[in-house]
Amino acid sequence: MSKRVFDLTLTLIAVLILWLPMLLVAILVRLFLGSPVLFCQMRPGLHGKSFTMFKFRTMIDVYDPQGRLLPDAQRLTPFGRFLRQTSLDELPELINVLRSEMSLVGPRPLLMEYLPLYTSEQVRRHDVLPGITGWAQVNGRNVISWEEKFVYDVWYVDHQSFWLDMKILFLTLWKVLKREDINQPHHATTEAFKGTSTDRLL
Repeated sequence: MSKRVFDLTLTLIAVLILWLPMLLVAILVRLFLGSPVLFCQMRPGLHGKSFTMFKFRTMIDVYDPQGRLLPDAQRLTPFGRFLRQTSLDELPELINVLRSEMSLVGPRPLLMEYLPLYTSEQVRRHDVLPGITGWAQVNGRNVISWEEKFVYDVWYVDHQSFWLDMKILFLTLWKVLKREDINQPHHATTEAFKGTSTDRLL
């Protein structure tokens, strides 16, 4: 079975099963967080080509007197935190899978501004479609360093297979049920990647 057929088959099954919970989450997001319901952001996909990634909104828009958004910790509501802890905010990414912009399994799509910060080895994570979950997500997710995540991402690029994808999906379900490795210590969300220094590579 090809990876694309695998993605389409499981995604269509997931949509048929989850369309009602997704509708309920959308209604709750509108009630508790306002509009828009979806958080849409340009992310780098295969070979760094940009696409619009969809997620359920988890933060409110609150600005300081100068018109700048307040830090994530002040905009992340209890309901938004619940969505992240249960990974319900990721469900709209199934649309990206149907549109061939993402895969169920692959390196997570990060921010466009990270592209020039990668080393020649780290940028290889873009040699495959980004995923809703990945090898880094089941090996520490947000409690490991950026460098460790990228090592796992590149390892996946070199070792991807049907059975590895199945293993990652099952481990992801287990991690979601246990709500493990969601946030970095002392951070409401993931700390921004600022590049890999030479010292950290030694």
